[in-house]
Amino acid sequence: MCLVIVTFVQACNQKVKDTNEKVAEELLTPKEIEKIKKEINGDAKTAAISSIISAKVNAGFNGNVLVAQKGVVLFEGSYGFSNIEDTIRLNSHSKFQLASLSKTFTAVATMKMVEDGQIGLDNTVKDYFPDFPYDGVTIRSLLSHRSGLPYYQYEFDKKVRGEKVYPTNQMMMSWFAKANPTPKPLNLPDHFFSYNNTNFAILAAIIEKVSGKSFDDYLQEKIFKPAGMKETFAGNSKNPELQKNKTQGYQNGRKLEKDFYDDIQGDKGIYSTTGDLLKWYNLLKSEKVLSKESLREMYTPRSFEHPGLRNYGYGFRLWVNDLQQTDYIYHTGWWKGYNTIMFFDLREDFVVILLSNKYNRGVYNIRDIVNVLHGKNKASTLEENILDQ
Repeated sequence: MCLVIVTFVQACNQKVKDTNEKVAEELLTPKEIEKIKKEINGDAKTAAISSIISAKVNAGFNGNVLVAQKGVVLFEGSYGFSNIEDTIRLNSHSKFQLASLSKTFTAVATMKMVEDGQIGLDNTVKDYFPDFPYDGVTIRSLLSHRSGLPYYQYEFDKKVRGEKVYPTNQMMMSWFAKANPTPKPLNLPDHFFSYNNTNFAILAAIIEKVSGKSFDDYLQEKIFKPAGMKETFAGNSKNPELQKNKTQGYQNGRKLEKDFYDDIQGDKGIYSTTGDLLKWYNLLKSEKVLSKESLREMYTPRSFEHPGLRNYGYGFRLWVNDLQQTDYIYHTGWWKGYNTIMFFDLREDFVVILLSNKYNRGVYNIRDIVNVLHGKNKASTLEENILDQ
């Protein structure tokens, strides 16, 4: 399948905050902001997006929203409660469980290790965990959900709930090694695409094993701090800052307590804010965290046997056109009351971020927002809802 990657970053002239390759945020003067807003018809877009979000709120949306284009925040808002029982309202610093949107950080951290020569895309899990019971599972197949591995949350559920254990990534790897009988794989490695949380939980375990650091410590050093993301942490972080403005998840009218699988990271688990995710977008488009070549590889469709609008690269979902060219890059998430989406177009330089702590499928309906951001240039090919799985 042929992929034509547009030279995304050429249109993204970013000013770096300091000389230590930190990309905390774009620095625009008020005059520059007004010029850009005029060029992109920003005031009209803000009004239109405000109307769309108001409709979502009226339909039950509880969460935070941020929409930006060309370095200018067009819309930002907080709606509803961080904690319903204590009537704590959401604010711009509220931290949400990102659910599967966390996979974007795991994928970039993995590719960072590849660029640093610490791991290889064609190395297998056995190279790092010799007792792992499955042969031929490469880093590449984990990143692209082509490993054929069983689902950890199903295979070990009886043990977890029966013994009331909160497993970590390293415990999960030990369980796979010691399981008797060994859980049957779903298929041979690289046989077909199958979205599977096991893949990214293993990647996080490998990152810990190779770096000698916790997953949170590695991300803090290599991604969060360079990006200026001061409000982003792995869910099992020991840093007390994680608890500040941390939200509570709700679904079907009830508060959801800590889940048995919450301490397994990589496939989920990152807590962040809309503002920090804007910094994440800025870091990605800056090419300061990874080279253009690595990013291009991550944004290349890997669901070869399922050509169509929806596809998957390395840790990023892709929306492709009829020519199988990548139009949009995104990821969604759902986990225990939280549902999230971060959706961006690097050519027209816009990002749409919605984070909710009260499950609402309307979070994934962003087509109208994307059409507003395109202006009169084109209408998006998005379906009404971009589902998380």
